Amino acid sequence: MKINFNKDGLIESISISKKGQALANSSFLNKGEAFSLEEREEFGLHGIIPDNVENLEGQAHRAYLQINGKDSPLQKNIYLNSLYDRNETLCYYLMQNNIKELLPIAYTPTIGEAVENYSLQERKPKGLFISYENQDKIEEILDQRVNKNIKLIVVTDGEGVLGIGDWGIGGIDISIGKLMVYTLCGGINPAYVLPLQLDVGTNNQKLLNDPMYLGLKHPRIDGKEYDDFIDKFVKIVQKKFPGVLLHWEDFGRNNARKNLEKYRQSICTFNDDMQGTSIMTLSNILAATKSINTDLKDQKIVMLGAGTAGVGCIERICDAMVKEGLSIEDARKNCWLVDRQGLLINDDKTLVDFQKPYAKDRAEISDWVVTNPENITLTDVVKNVNPTILIGCSTVRGAFTKEIVKHMADHNDRPIIMPLSNPTSLSEATAEDLINWTDGRGIIATGSPFEPVNYNGSIYEIAQGNNAFIYPGLGLGALACEAKLITDNMLFAAAEALSAVSPMLKNPKACLMADLTEVKDCNRLVAKAVIKQAMIDGVTSVTPDSEHDFDVLINQVSWEPKYYKYNLE
Repeated sequence: MKINFNKDGLIESISISKKGQALANSSFLNKGEAFSLEEREEFGLHGIIPDNVENLEGQAHRAYLQINGKDSPLQKNIYLNSLYDRNETLCYYLMQNNIKELLPIAYTPTIGEAVENYSLQERKPKGLFISYENQDKIEEILDQRVNKNIKLIVVTDGEGVLGIGDWGIGGIDISIGKLMVYTLCGGINPAYVLPLQLDVGTNNQKLLNDPMYLGLKHPRIDGKEYDDFIDKFVKIVQKKFPGVLLHWEDFGRNNARKNLEKYRQSICTFNDDMQGTSIMTLSNILAATKSINTDLKDQKIVMLGAGTAGVGCIERICDAMVKEGLSIEDARKNCWLVDRQGLLINDDKTLVDFQKPYAKDRAEISDWVVTNPENITLTDVVKNVNPTILIGCSTVRGAFTKEIVKHMADHNDRPIIMPLSNPTSLSEATAEDLINWTDGRGIIATGSPFEPVNYNGSIYEIAQGNNAFIYPGLGLGALACEAKLITDNMLFAAAEALSAVSPMLKNPKACLMADLTEVKDCNRLVAKAVIKQAMIDGVTSVTPDSEHDFDVLINQVSWEPKYYKYNLE
């Protein structure tokens, strides 16, 4: 298969060698009943599909009726995946035209349930599985890929899936779902992507005891054995796909950070849990503070959840404070992190390395009034700090209590509150409660989708701090300019670009984030900002000097869900 472009970088046609059943069974190339009479003749399709010719819109209408006949979000997710297996174009067209309804079905929050039920579903294989036992066959396994020209890989080991933990090879659904979002929300050509699952075992006893579980039934490989396996995998990926963007997804807390830090200075790589969530959060905070005419450096921030995502968010926020003139030490003084053991204190021997820079000295809090000095709770922290911003990455349902939120509202005209945990069942607070408890004054962004809230006759649209607004654009920009690395400056540029289009900047009563129907446009803006910063940072050789040049670069890695003209090779 060869993709042919016009002078604007848009797909003009696709040269193919497949005919007959092989063409009809290719999910990327299949048009189903939309193959024209001329195409049916040229590609030997008579008799394989019904004689009636139908357009894409008609196919999508039928598919929409089918998915609405399903009884549950999980059944709808299964239907979307089966449709994807038959006809990728139709699947993406359906989702694109019903994105508010179907994105939560294709990805979070429904994807969590799909992961948990992975081994109970008989399905067509998607992506590739690389087990620890087959580490000597990595190259051979990668050669089994359907798509040959790979530019983007999403890989997981399934240890830290969303907020539900270790689900072993069920994590492949996360890799698949993430790539669907790259295409749906960023427009990245699905012919260039590959989902991967690394199977190193599982520590989930439920899975180990389950005769239906399809993964390796032994505890997770760790330590040097794990590190050597990852290193072998990365080196072979580099060899097979030079310049590929390697996206790490839902690794466990320690391995996620370790893997990213080990490779981010030598390959183009990215971790959405650490970096995507952080720049999404930063973008919303930048927009929120600008909307109320305050500076980020003047904020007092409390974070509940000091794992990979939570510390990643705080790191990015502190870096942004430094850009506003603070020292890194003073920026960290403006942040308080609370985890399972309470407020992070520097005499706590259980702290991991990436938490230690944000731990407080006991002398700093000697005058605090607390219930238990050995476990300083979120409530204690909020009452003593009087924060302007409260963020949740804890997966502790209801952790933002009425007492906490009302205290923030009593001390801030516009408290900024972001319960970012997903799925919805693990959110630190509901949008309705936050609006009610702040008398409609709260600036709210959530990790999971919530319906608009009616408060005192006014409708409040709730911003979902959905990474789908930013990481697809980051990836799109990196691929378009063939970036050698993803730099911190590129991450900040992405956050700034997205914050600049916040509706709240024009209307203080508007939603903090753009409507989901605008997600592709937002990601394209992010992509251009990323390319520009990559040029400044010297990690790309491209030199676009006009808006048209930027568009051409982006178009060459982009795709629209429509039926393209085929040429027989």
